[in-house]
Amino acid sequence: MTEPVASRRTVLCCAAVALAGATAAGCSSGASTTGSSSNGAGETKDTGKPTTPATQATQAAPVDLGPAADVPVGGGKVYREQAVVVTQPTAGEYRAFGAKCTHAGCLVNGVEKQQIQCLCHGSRFGIADGAVQDGPAPKPLPAYKVAVQNGNLQVTKG
Repeated sequence: MTEPVASRRTVLCCAAVALAGATAAGCSSGASTTGSSSNGAGETKDTGKPTTPATQATQAAPVDLGPAADVPVGGGKVYREQAVVVTQPTAGEYRAFGAKCTHAGCLVNGVEKQQIQCLCHGSRFGIADGAVQDGPAPKPLPAYKVAVQNGNLQVTKG
């Protein structure tokens, strides 16, 4: 008697099933779905609060963008590397927004005539609130917390 030979299709199907199983196992790394906090002595305790990418983003540390003096009154500055735009609608009042246009995800390119401008498709946003002033952007830019610490801008995303 001759032994049956597996067809190419059978081998490929089995490989795909094995790969899918390995991928599923890799996704369940045993990471906790609840948050924990440290007591400073190297011990952690379960806080019972879920930790998801969304909640982790809101717990981000502030990012130092440099001197607040770099942002003109009635204008703003785009920090491309951090994907943030900071404006100063009136003297001493700073606002920070995500610099990705809500239309197609292009980085806004500048602030002119009291508007944050995206040249990809012509969207314009208000410097005081990030609201759409001219489309096609469907919604405002996301607002971030901004503070001035020792003369530098500190922005917290989330």
